[in-house]
Amino acid sequence: MTESIGTPSLWIGFTAFVLALLALDLGVFHRKAHAVNTREALTWSVVWISLALVFNAGVYTWFGPERGLEFLTGFLIEKALAVDNIFVFVLLFSYFAVPSALQHKVLFWGIIGALIMRAVFIVVGGVLLQQFHWIMYLFGAFLVLTGVKLLIQPEGEIHPERNPLFRLFTRFVPSVAQYHGDRFFIRQGGKWVATPLLLVLVSVEATDLVFAVDSIPAIFAVTNDPFIVYTSNIFAILGLRSLYFLLAGVIHQFHYLKTGLALILAFVGAKMLLTDIYKIPIGVSLSVIALLLGGAIAASLLWPKPKEEEPAVTKVAVALD
Repeated sequence: MTESIGTPSLWIGFTAFVLALLALDLGVFHRKAHAVNTREALTWSVVWISLALVFNAGVYTWFGPERGLEFLTGFLIEKALAVDNIFVFVLLFSYFAVPSALQHKVLFWGIIGALIMRAVFIVVGGVLLQQFHWIMYLFGAFLVLTGVKLLIQPEGEIHPERNPLFRLFTRFVPSVAQYHGDRFFIRQGGKWVATPLLLVLVSVEATDLVFAVDSIPAIFAVTNDPFIVYTSNIFAILGLRSLYFLLAGVIHQFHYLKTGLALILAFVGAKMLLTDIYKIPIGVSLSVIALLLGGAIAASLLWPKPKEEEPAVTKVAVALD
């Protein structure tokens, strides 16, 4: 395993930087719940992507072109997979009829949970790859199979109620049936009870857990440096909320994106399977991934899906008690 560029001071400094950004985001810019408009979402998307590119330039300058390309490729993979997350978030928020003003807070705390889960997955994955090289082949085969499944699997409706976390929540957590502003808990009858907003957050976290299973092995196909894996993952997740509000209304138009993501997963899986036979250069990997992602977006715009084929989502009243 290649020696990591992440010294203890870099890990601590980067984590402190991310926590400061999140505190600034929630404590200053989004203290009050409000519906995020397109202009605000675009501004924040540019901010997060710019921060990632500045960090990328720093990695390129201080640790060399190869590490810089590894970060950029990993970031691009995670961004592509994040768009698939957005599609699911749109369905979840519609399913639970979440008011637009409350969606930002759910995504904020959802991302906090995602950061913790990704960090754990990355540490575990890094240790496994270091101790057991054959895990690389297991990850590769899993990604190829996931890509094939995504390519042939028809689009279906989302059913949060089938998720085990959802069932545990509704069974064991005392809850009320109505939203109470942006509060996850309220005091009722002398005891604390959960609002439907907490249930939505649990569903978002469960969804990200599923996506992490795909995304973490995918980025280890690009680099085995835990610091590069972690930082590219974090920067992609940090911009997920603003990207959601920017694309939520038009995400269904990118119907070929699923095909592009499937091919990307299959490619990075094949890259892992071939690692001891032929190491695909990082520049080639970046070009292939960018071409597949760009091609999927271009195809969606050139050959739009007929409106009658767009999936309809029925909003439901949340009944918990």
